[in-house]
This record gives sequence, structure tokens and C-alpha cells, in this order.
Amino acid sequence: MGLEEATASPDPHIPVLRISQLDALELDAALEQLLWTRFSHCFQNCRPGLLTPVEPELRALLYLLLWRFTLYSNSATVGQSLLSLRYHKAGSLARRYRPLSPRQKLVLAVLAAGPRWLQDRSHSLLPLVGLGSRGSVFERDDGLFQQGLYKALTLVSGVAKFASLINFFIFLRNGRHPILSERIAGAQAVFSKPNVTRDVTYQYMNRELLWHGFADFLIFLLPLMDTRKLKAAVSSFVFGEESSDRKESGERRELWKECGLCGEWPTMPHTVGCQHVFCYYCIKSHRIADARLTCPKCGAETRQPEPLNMKV
Repeated sequence: MGLEEATASPDPHIPVLRISQLDALELDAALEQLLWTRFSHCFQNCRPGLLTPVEPELRALLYLLLWRFTLYSNSATVGQSLLSLRYHKAGSLARRYRPLSPRQKLVLAVLAAGPRWLQDRSHSLLPLVGLGSRGSVFERDDGLFQQGLYKALTLVSGVAKFASLINFFIFLRNGRHPILSERIAGAQAVFSKPNVTRDVTYQYMNRELLWHGFADFLIFLLPLMDTRKLKAAVSSFVFGEESSDRKESGERRELWKECGLCGEWPTMPHTVGCQHVFCYYCIKSHRIADARLTCPKCGAETRQPEPLNMKV
């Protein structure tokens, strides 16, 4: 019986891949965000901003519910379970797996949910502390007390972030405790099954790199291309020589380069029924002055000016 248990339970001292531990954290964060999104969608038909005043508390409550049915029950988060990992009591020299104690699990929950809640609530807690200090020892120095408290919280936050950075460097060095809360609680990720291997393939990464490189190349190349000339070249290659209609359209475009009234390049080109083109202000002013205006080039009777629709 003892031999079977030793064979069935993995050695907690076998090192776990760093990427597996980081992926477990990413999966946990994605699951928390998914739960919050689903929960907030339940109130999308209610008054806008209904959950905003209590959003930090609701997020903390959802995390505690998730912690109760995952980490507290199985000593493993959802991300760790998907990657065949679980928490082991760090510092143990025994060759067998030792689960976390309830105190360690509680410390992990408090260190995970507490700082985030405090950060989200800091903007509203400071005024409350200031109001509560009225009539006390800090009555005269109410503003100084709030300012000092804010500086103290900022200092603590900076120290915590710096400690997390140092802890991450240590994790990259020895492969244990990717986040500071695990090191404080004495929790270490180990394999939950014996002989677990992770196959690392680069097919997806290669596809992503190839596609992003091709997209960047197109973004660089497209502004340098003359689409009109390209379209004309393709049409000429496919349909051969220019047809009579295309030749006529070419001659018409030559006429469109000059206003029939002022002789300059047409500004806001408009047509009045014939093949000639006019500036909008030229033809509009002449039609206001002469209701029976005819085209000065061909003598055709003019109609209401319409914007020129040029097609390549």
C-alpha cells in the first residue's frame, strides 16, 4: 500500500516549469475577469452605474467565492488544475506531498483580495478617515493628517511593488514563488500528477509572427502604391487594348481638366448636361445671372449643376 501511494503521488521537489506557473496566474486572472463580465451582464438592463458604488466589494466577494470552491477545497486554483499543478507546503523536507493548512489558504486569499480592494477604495477611504478625525487629537491638523496618511499609503504601495519586482527576479532565478503572496504564505506550486510533461510547440507562435510580419509589410507598402495605375494596368492586361469606350472616356477626362468658363482647373467640378466641366461657383453665378445660360463651349442648354462623378 505504501509503495502504491509513493508511486501515485508525485515528488514535490521536482521543479515546475516557470512558464506553467505564469500561465496558471494568467488563467486565474482571465477567469476572474470572465466571472465579473458575466455578473455585470446580469444588470445591463438596470439603471446605468448601479454596480459602480460597490464594484470593489463585489469583485472581492466573487474572488472569495472562487477561492472557497477552488483553492480552499483542493489546494489549487483553476489555472493550476488545468495545468496539473497544486500548492504544496513550502519548506517541507518530506518526499511526500503536504497540502496547505487553512491558515496558509486564508493568507493567500487576504493577500490576493485585500490589496486590490484597498487600492480601489483608497480614493473614498481617505476622506472618511479625515471626517472621522474631527473632534479628536487631529482636529487642528486634519489636512496634515490626511496628507501624511496619503504619503504613507503611497510609500507602502511603492515598497510592495518594489518587493514584488524583487520577488519576480528571484522567481526567474530559482523557479519558485512567482508572486509575493505565495512566498509570504509559504505556498509552492508542484505537480499534482506524477510524470507530467508539458509539450512546448511553436506552431502557433510561428503563425502569429508570420502574420504580424506580413501585416506590417502591407501597412508599409500600401501607401506607396498608386491604385489607379495598378487598376489600369490590370485592366489593360486582362482586357487587352483599350476599347473605344475607354478611349472616349480618356478624351472626356482631358476636357475635365479645364473649366468651360474660367479656363482654370475646375474647383468642385460640376456638369450641366454636356461633356464639359465647370467650377461650381462659376456655373452657379452665371446661372443666377442668366437663367437661359448655354454652354460656352458647345452651345448646349444647361441644366441644374450636378457634381461630377469621375470613374477610373
